[in-house]
Amino acid sequence: MEILGGPHFAVAGAGESHGPAVTTIIHGCPPGVRIRRRDVQPFLDRRRPGGNKHGTPRNEKDKVIFLSGLYRDDTESLLTGSQLSVEVDNQSFATEGYEDGFTTGEPVAAIVLSTSKKSGDYTQFSGPTGEVRPGHTDLVKFHQSQGFVDVRGGGRSSYRSTITDVIGGSVARIILREYFGTRFVSSICQVGALKASRSLADSLTIENVDEIEKTLGEAEIASIDLNFATEAGELIKETRKRGDSLGAAVEVVAVGVPPLLGQPLYQSLKVRLMGALGGLNAVQSCEIGSGTDVIPRTGSVNNDPIRSNGYQSNTHGGLIGGITTGNPLVARVGFKPTSTINLPQDSINKQFDEIDFELAKGRHDPCVGVRAGVTLESRMAIELLNSVLAYQATAHCGDSIKLF
Repeated sequence: MEILGGPHFAVAGAGESHGPAVTTIIHGCPPGVRIRRRDVQPFLDRRRPGGNKHGTPRNEKDKVIFLSGLYRDDTESLLTGSQLSVEVDNQSFATEGYEDGFTTGEPVAAIVLSTSKKSGDYTQFSGPTGEVRPGHTDLVKFHQSQGFVDVRGGGRSSYRSTITDVIGGSVARIILREYFGTRFVSSICQVGALKASRSLADSLTIENVDEIEKTLGEAEIASIDLNFATEAGELIKETRKRGDSLGAAVEVVAVGVPPLLGQPLYQSLKVRLMGALGGLNAVQSCEIGSGTDVIPRTGSVNNDPIRSNGYQSNTHGGLIGGITTGNPLVARVGFKPTSTINLPQDSINKQFDEIDFELAKGRHDPCVGVRAGVTLESRMAIELLNSVLAYQATAHCGDSIKLF
């Protein structure tokens, strides 16, 4: 069973790349939090295919519709907005989705339809003699499922499955911002061999989040280093023309993080974050704080000085012993080049016959890291909220547990 986060705040999803829809269920959402569809939609807009000129040419609108877990007595405000209609057995049915309500403590369900599909582009990979893309999941998924795998658009292995991450993460970040002022930001810091000269971790504060987000939104790609962003955009464009792909690295930072969250060993927040961020599609590395830069240092250089007002630097990236210190949470995530490319490669078919592989059709990201930032932020938010609720579960309640 695949669940992101948990056990206190958990997100589950279902749906394949070219299926009818991607569905999301959020468990453990505290009651009384106001969720408006318009507050969640901008995060999906950042993730959606077609939302960035350097991503896949597939263009999905990815409008979210909430189906459960929200309520308010003003049902006109609750229901005014999204409409759902289906036709079954020549009969039409219609209803309203939730637009603006408060969480009830019950599971929050949402759906995003998939409407821009070209499934015929994937017949090359169908069946027991289907061809295998080097670096993709075609071979392992086919044999794991005993041949019963949806190959269209990569099926469940598609980046489209991260719609669930972003919806769940959007709810988590709404809660964390309301109660703690926590904010999540990401910035692309490397594309191929090209590296940014400005670091998000060195630039972001709780006071300048809005300014940084404005800069990111205006850049050629989402990076605070505007010169790098322009050069990286050109590099991606030229690589796409050659039929090839590029890797990337993304910094993701949370500010306004509550201290004392996490466990020291097997439920360490560091372990959970590295698993959540490192488990995202195409990720090959995940570093916390200064990451591998600490290796050549001595302890006297690497240790963060402490004064009565807190840590004076942040080599530790907001985590010591798997527990938050209140400093910004800092991670750097590395993505491999997109596996699906338009150049000839040595490969096999699903029966292990050797072939000269050439892609027939398809729409793909030349650099998957370009769209990944919002998903990384979402996964970090889910794990952080789960840790908040875990911490509260250990608090001494005393007289606060009363009915009369």
